[in-house]
Amino acid sequence: MITVYNPADGSVVGEAPQMDAAAVRAAVDRTCAAFPVWSRQLARDRSALLRRWFDLVSADRRAFAEIMVKENGKCLSEALGEIDYGLGFIEWYAEEAKRVYGDTIPSHAAGASVLVTKEPVGPTAAITPWNFPFMMICRKIATALAAGCTMIIKPSEETPLTAYKLLDYARQAGIPEGVFEMVTGDPKEIGEIFISDRRIRKISFTGSTAVGKLLASASGATLTRMTLELGGNAPFIVFDDADFDEAVAGAVAAKLRNSGQVCISPNRFYVQDAIYDRFVAAIAEKVWGIEVGDGMREDFVVGPMINQAGVDKVAALVADACDHGARVLTGGKLDALGGLFYEPTVLADMDERAKAAQTEIFGPVLPVYRFTTEEEVISRANNTDYGLVAYAYTRDLGRAFRLSRELEAGMVILNSGSVGTASVPFGGVKESGYGREGSHYGIEEYVDVKYVLMAGLDRRH
Repeated sequence: MITVYNPADGSVVGEAPQMDAAAVRAAVDRTCAAFPVWSRQLARDRSALLRRWFDLVSADRRAFAEIMVKENGKCLSEALGEIDYGLGFIEWYAEEAKRVYGDTIPSHAAGASVLVTKEPVGPTAAITPWNFPFMMICRKIATALAAGCTMIIKPSEETPLTAYKLLDYARQAGIPEGVFEMVTGDPKEIGEIFISDRRIRKISFTGSTAVGKLLASASGATLTRMTLELGGNAPFIVFDDADFDEAVAGAVAAKLRNSGQVCISPNRFYVQDAIYDRFVAAIAEKVWGIEVGDGMREDFVVGPMINQAGVDKVAALVADACDHGARVLTGGKLDALGGLFYEPTVLADMDERAKAAQTEIFGPVLPVYRFTTEEEVISRANNTDYGLVAYAYTRDLGRAFRLSRELEAGMVILNSGSVGTASVPFGGVKESGYGREGSHYGIEEYVDVKYVLMAGLDRRH
């Protein structure tokens, strides 16, 4: 069994099965065997099952949130927000199942018709991370099932309990065995089984760029379709014409969600000269007032990091930044609670030679850089291998449109620190991956386009 620990206090939360290769392959077999029947289900029937699952989980959202707090460490208010976020995908794709439309094209031949249909790609697999153990599964499984695909999911071994509870409620809703399967065990072994099985026609992976590259490389042997949502190095740009208070609030909220352990978390804060000193003072004051603690409470707190490796990484990046001249305005060390709690940290006067400038921090650290011109900051913001999301605050409409075009990211968020909802396409460019999740674009990742020529229609017998 895999033992699951609470990162807040080290207590045992529960266990999940440590499946061997034979058990994983058996689950893959069930996923593949279920595909022919599921793919022929009426769209309205798939929709009804997803809606029933949505209703069952919605009625018990607090129980899901409490499990998530215990195994993940995020605070209860964030967990409840994630539940609603994830439920939004089930609800959205319950409706989208009925809207996978094809086309007719004017024929190129007399007495013929041209049809374009969309068909489910086949059995699919997904690998999800620990930082959003509810939402990530909802987003992937709801899309696949709505399109008529079956799916097998490997959740993170750090947070499998939320995932198995979702599976249990799916069974209660009537989603059959094989249509939605789940496996836990050795990540490398499971990943190799998924990618090497030619019956699995698509894999959706959210995780590190390093692992994503390995999967993408291996997928060449089978030409398995991939959706990859990988690492980020998000810039957060504040111009001197921005709404100052909104920019401060947006920066802190976007950064400290899930203790900064979010792929879309701002990694580099660029602030224009004229407001730099005022801005760093304001965010330091705001961050200083945020409590660190166990998340099982109604108000917002910064919870623990997921494991010791995460704490060590953050501590090393802060130390390196200071070696390059950064000033610690608040935080900068382990919290007095000890364990996996790290103080929310604001670093001023950052130097881009510091490792934090090109490393995804994945912790509660706000490194602030100074800039002078729009052209300069766009160049610096784009100077990274990643391109998941970019944030900017400005009240200049022309500048806002220029930023939307010139920032190299799959998502550009202007005058807000909030990114996701079920109705928008989520995904990155460059080494942040490819493919999109969410919106009607997301379901296109799970269908094949088929061209059908029907000739001889003008012959009467």
